[in-house]
Amino acid sequence: MFCEEIKLKSGQKRWVCVADGPPDPATGKRNQISRRGKSKKEAMNRVNDAIYSLQKDGIDQRVGQSMTFDKLAEEWIETYELTGVKRGTVRIREKEIKILNKHIAKMPIIDITHSKYQKLLNKISQEYARNTVSGVHVCASMIFKYAVKDRLIKDNPATGAIVPKKRRTVEEIETETIEEGYLTSDEVESFLNAVTNHGLDLDIERFYLLAFTGMRSGELCALKWSDIDFRNNTIRITKTLYNEDNNMRKYELTPPKTDGSIRTIEVEKSIMDLLKSHRKRQLKVTSRYRQEELNEYHDGNFVFCRINGYPYIQKTIINRMARLLEHTNIKKDATPHIFRHTHISMLTEAGVDLNTIMERVGHDDMQTTLKIYTHVTNKMKKDASEKMTSTFGNILHNINSNLF
Repeated sequence: MFCEEIKLKSGQKRWVCVADGPPDPATGKRNQISRRGKSKKEAMNRVNDAIYSLQKDGIDQRVGQSMTFDKLAEEWIETYELTGVKRGTVRIREKEIKILNKHIAKMPIIDITHSKYQKLLNKISQEYARNTVSGVHVCASMIFKYAVKDRLIKDNPATGAIVPKKRRTVEEIETETIEEGYLTSDEVESFLNAVTNHGLDLDIERFYLLAFTGMRSGELCALKWSDIDFRNNTIRITKTLYNEDNNMRKYELTPPKTDGSIRTIEVEKSIMDLLKSHRKRQLKVTSRYRQEELNEYHDGNFVFCRINGYPYIQKTIINRMARLLEHTNIKKDATPHIFRHTHISMLTEAGVDLNTIMERVGHDDMQTTLKIYTHVTNKMKKDASEKMTSTFGNILHNINSNLF
């Protein structure tokens, strides 16, 4: 080991010691370890500690000190994107990283301990919903796992960490209602009446499809005529439309949310007839446009497209629904996604079994589906009891007459 005393620009003196550590594992070249200290002994101890750490774990603590969390996260997200995940998923991870960066962006990763990370989760749990915090935790765990694999840190500080669960108050439990998550039969009728009486072009076709198929709005926007089977009255779901900045020309077709989301849906003939009629009108309009604006037409074969052939995006459906809700008495905070839950309730009321419902909606969320199914089933039982009382009330009254 070589040691010497040096003079810093500030005029202070420090000792620097240098020794050979384990050779570089990739190149096999000499790897010299250098550390500073206020005294010769302190500098020597730091060099020995660094060499020991490299020999034992292959971890260079100096690299861990210089690598801040934000730098590590930036490096990880670039690699993560290359795994082929959807751009939408990458965007979610980027948002989760922003949340983490608010608290530990400039913290050296080697200083992020299990206890510090748990305190971080506890803190952000006061600011965000539990689902968001769970996503942040998953993202952080993947980033730290990347650092462990790259031998920047020894352990993953996220391992064993707990996402805090907020305890609901009695008032929250008593006021919570599953019915806020879907439209009742009367509300569906009210909304579809508004569609019929106040809807704009394609509103009838789109909202009847959402209500009677339970497909996601992204799946609806991605539909092509090749997915429609008029002979068997079925629609095949194999993709979803992703559009990051709401530019119609920058859309992307990606696989649906899960493997279970790839499915074939049987559709009521009256709705398929709506699509047939729409198809005829579309061909006339696009034929004219192609002749006049040949170079501008985008031949994507989309069921719901603009006059230039580019598909409508989800935001269009959200805006149309908000407009139509103003013509109803529905007070629920409803977006197009509510039709997935509504379709589950409709199928349940129609007597369809749970497994069939799960397959039809594409295994979106078992807990949500089961919750709606159970709620509607119990409500039907209660309604049946009330109908019996209403219909046979006079007969039941005779029981009370004989009790005294």
